[in-house]
Amino acid sequence: MEIRIRFPGNKKVSADFKDMTVLTDQPKDSGGDGSAPSPFELFLASIGACAGIFALSFCQKRNIPTDGLEIIQTVSWDEEEHRVGEIAFDITLPKDFPEKYRETLVHTVNGCTVKKHILAPPRFKVRVRPR
Repeated sequence: MEIRIRFPGNKKVSADFKDMTVLTDQPKDSGGDGSAPSPFELFLASIGACAGIFALSFCQKRNIPTDGLEIIQTVSWDEEEHRVGEIAFDITLPKDFPEKYRETLVHTVNGCTVKKHILAPPRFKVRVRPR
């Protein structure tokens, strides 16, 4: 997969792939316009969205109604390390969610692909291409 990163102005950065564009910006207090999530906010949101699609798919595969299904993601900052210290997910289950699936749902959400890549990160290479 190739993602083309471009710079449309001020502190905005876009990522173009599959005929889509993801726009990021920096907050106003960091010199941006605050018009889009920062790359780090988008990273955090991608973790929650990944957990969400795993939970949604779990319910859909079992014909469990998803009305009321919600995940609240809480990010705790470690001031000493200057990084995220913990990410917690609190799942609100739909009414009448079968008790027998609670632990399996938690296990399924823990299998999120984004989380797996954080736990076993890929190698990174940074190169300069000739024009």
